[in-house]
Amino acid sequence: MGEVLALVEARLRSALGEPDARAAVTFLGTDRIEVLRFIDGDVVRYATLGMSARPMNDPEDALADPVKGPRAELVLSVRAGSAETDKVLRPLAVLASSPQVEGVVVAPGNSMDVGEPLWPGAPFTSVLVAESGGLVEDLELGGPMDPVRFLPLLPMTPNEAAWKRVHGAEKLQERWLTQGTDLRDPLRSSVPLT
Repeated sequence: MGEVLALVEARLRSALGEPDARAAVTFLGTDRIEVLRFIDGDVVRYATLGMSARPMNDPEDALADPVKGPRAELVLSVRAGSAETDKVLRPLAVLASSPQVEGVVVAPGNSMDVGEPLWPGAPFTSVLVAESGGLVEDLELGGPMDPVRFLPLLPMTPNEAAWKRVHGAEKLQERWLTQGTDLRDPLRSSVPLT
């Protein structure tokens, strides 16, 4: 477990630079989840560290495999300065602990909801999980372990989350793209959905 997390942190540092802050959260019955903050010009990136320590297993499986199964960490990027986005640390840790707590497998196209604003004044309570491989490359661990995927999180307004449930993640992402939506804007309004 410690070896995997050391490799994950090294990959995050090589892709995003040195973290300027980190915080740790532990929920009852779960492993410790850290959130690292990286500053890149006017963009702040928050990355979880700890979710990938164990593989995610399908809750339908009778026995959880301690080695095989998907592994991931979460990455959120927002513009700095216009909101108290550092308050996202606890909600991010909640999302990162969901495979252990709820037995979910986090994958691209999933919606994840924390039930409260991601930070004070945020119009978002949920996120869309996007495809890995862009900002931080997947980390190969060597067989039989699956690679660690660094999954970007895209904040969604409640209207966008509801629209996504009906039309799907791909259609929502197309809508954001055609409308030129700045997904890093921590105070943006919902994209037009009609």
